[in-house]
Amino acid sequence: MTMKPTVIAATLLALAPVLALGACHRDAKNSTTASIETDGVKATVEITDPWCRPTPNGAQAGACYLTIRSSHDNTMTGVATPLAANAMIHDMSMANGMMTMSDMAAGLPLKGGEKVELKPGGKHLMLTGLTSPLTEGAAVPLTLTFSDTPAMTVQAPVRQPK
Repeated sequence: MTMKPTVIAATLLALAPVLALGACHRDAKNSTTASIETDGVKATVEITDPWCRPTPNGAQAGACYLTIRSSHDNTMTGVATPLAANAMIHDMSMANGMMTMSDMAAGLPLKGGEKVELKPGGKHLMLTGLTSPLTEGAAVPLTLTFSDTPAMTVQAPVRQPK
């Protein structure tokens, strides 16, 4: 497929601010970036500050959080870790005065250039069937999959919320 030079130029100009923002965060602590190039246009996904909450002994479920930014419209379609039988993208919401949690089976939509925070009390990664408790100081490998970019693996330190 051949793109016209004006289409390529317009696409690159539109992505320039997003790519510049990503470049500003490359040296950020615990940041991971994946990219793919299609028709000469580079698309990136950046993950910053991944972390998991410690679980009490015997807990079979845990939660992890991170901040994600995609340079283009994309979807985080899944998550996996060798430390749990299942890993899902979850959302929490209030309904009739009760907090409910639901699996985002269709994935987490990522609007190009916008930061999405997975945080306590909101969207998060839910790990069930843990093989052992998540203990402070350990790290949880999380492999994130996307509709439009390569899978990424990040190391999420286990810590208390800041």
